[in-house]
Amino acid sequence: MRWRSGTVAATPRRWRGAVELDVVLDRRAAEDPDRVRALAYPALVGEPVPGDRVLLNTGALAMSLGTGGYALVVALPDRLPPDPPGGADRRTGHVVKARYTPLQPIVLAADEVASPHREVLVAADDLGGLPVVTADLHSALPAVLAGIHADRPEARVAYVMTDGGALPAWFSRTLAGLADRLAGVVTTGQAFGGDCETVNVHSGLLTARHVLGADVAVVTQGPGNLGTGSHWGFSGVAIGEAVNAAAVLGGRPVGALRLSTADTRPRHRGVSHHSLTAYGRVALAAADLVVPADLPPDLAEAVHSALAPLARRHRIVTVPVDGLAEALRDSPVPLATMGRTITDDPTYFVAAAAAGRYAARLTAPPSDQNG
Repeated sequence: MRWRSGTVAATPRRWRGAVELDVVLDRRAAEDPDRVRALAYPALVGEPVPGDRVLLNTGALAMSLGTGGYALVVALPDRLPPDPPGGADRRTGHVVKARYTPLQPIVLAADEVASPHREVLVAADDLGGLPVVTADLHSALPAVLAGIHADRPEARVAYVMTDGGALPAWFSRTLAGLADRLAGVVTTGQAFGGDCETVNVHSGLLTARHVLGADVAVVTQGPGNLGTGSHWGFSGVAIGEAVNAAAVLGGRPVGALRLSTADTRPRHRGVSHHSLTAYGRVALAAADLVVPADLPPDLAEAVHSALAPLARRHRIVTVPVDGLAEALRDSPVPLATMGRTITDDPTYFVAAAAAGRYAARLTAPPSDQNG
């Protein structure tokens, strides 16, 4: 860890679960700036105010890694927050996340004995055909949601956040902006900070269905993506495992494909190798892999050629895209992926929205599913 300390000069903005700080550093290396943007999670460290001394982790910031350009607040050492309600009573929750790190939170899982949802989740063992949209990147979430609500504006959509990217759901400004469009957020594995906490994707999907009453669940990692540029070394491989979880629980897996015409890296142009590996090698159960209609002829040929080997296991479905551009423009949050906006890379967002549209149509009565 790269430690720094400083003083809070201002708190320019906040969103659900997070506060952005302007911090003046008081011990600097030659390459350090005078000030840094920092992010605090009040549920972990308390509520920072101007004048507070803060301890920071600046390692990812110094290396320009995908933290949104933030140093992260480790503590307000001169003004520690009070103990949480209930103290150390295990009956208020004993599931530890970000385990054995210095900032491990202890949460109440949805199916713990003390949870009000315990009874329904112990009895639940099936998703009852729930459409489950899986996507590689967090940036797909608002586009998938736009596609769902384009056809079924009343659909209840739950977001199931895996732990491949950011662990705190609070890091995501997207989730803050989508709060009134989502039935809720379920954080799984080591991720935390959702409306419901769960141990893994299986219990997360059951919670989405039986606690949040979801008509559709969307599974992606949190903001960020860990990748090494190798065939297997990327955190999005977990979407193949999410397909398996949805299928074994009696859900209907719907695969959003990562498509791009703008990514400068050959491995991500057309159908990303992330999608081909996760769906083609990791997913052992069948999914509906959604291709948007009306792709340019050269791109359509490349996409269908890349997906042909996957058709031995999965169903490749083509979904019309009329009206999706308008639905994406109406998104309440900015649409961006890997630094590219919807103007830069429309194919990525339309592909995600098409998967949402297909999932929404699976919630319709059989007579309406082709309408």
